[in-house]
Amino acid sequence: MSDLHNIALTPNQTILLNTVILVLIATALYRAERKLDGSDPWIMLFILAIFAIAGRILLDPLPNIQPVTVVVLLTGIYYGGPRAFALAGIVALTTNFLVLGHGPWTLFQVVGWGSIGVAGALLSDRLLIDGKLNLNRLAVFAAVSGFVFNWIVSLSILMRTDPSMLIPYVLSGLTFDMYHAAGNILFVAWMAEPLGEMMLRHQTSPNHKAVSEVVTN
Repeated sequence: MSDLHNIALTPNQTILLNTVILVLIATALYRAERKLDGSDPWIMLFILAIFAIAGRILLDPLPNIQPVTVVVLLTGIYYGGPRAFALAGIVALTTNFLVLGHGPWTLFQVVGWGSIGVAGALLSDRLLIDGKLNLNRLAVFAAVSGFVFNWIVSLSILMRTDPSMLIPYVLSGLTFDMYHAAGNILFVAWMAEPLGEMMLRHQTSPNHKAVSEVVTN
């Protein structure tokens, strides 16, 4: 009987299966959020963490395409830099420790995603206008963030190689940087507005107060 579950999937079938599972998770989380009472942002951050962790693990077969960058960016826009940075750390540590491999590069991933969240918080007045996301600006920012994140993570090679290798290493990864940028644009088109509406319902204070935490501290 156990052999009936021993089914070998092709890479394309695995990606399709994982995408369907991710959509089901996103739909379930969206429906669950609609039934929540109150405006506690920590509940929303928990939901975002679940989605980002599941998305990064399930979409791992795709090269550099995952929802974490956009999720952290939106968190910075709506909830400020500190919470975005914390979310980046939780997602990177959890996914790396459990599945993807944990090491010194995890620190650089946390810094990379956290920096994007802080930048989103600092630029929130340009990306979120009268409570509505400017999707064109957000898509451009998300695309650029894909390159920035990968370049920050690339700095981790300096822990075990000569600095002269950094530029060739970055140049060799430009194709994967473009995959990341393109994936971010797709995630903005797919989930930025519904996620933004959900996060706005759980926003307890204007984001400029959250941003000031980064500046003053």
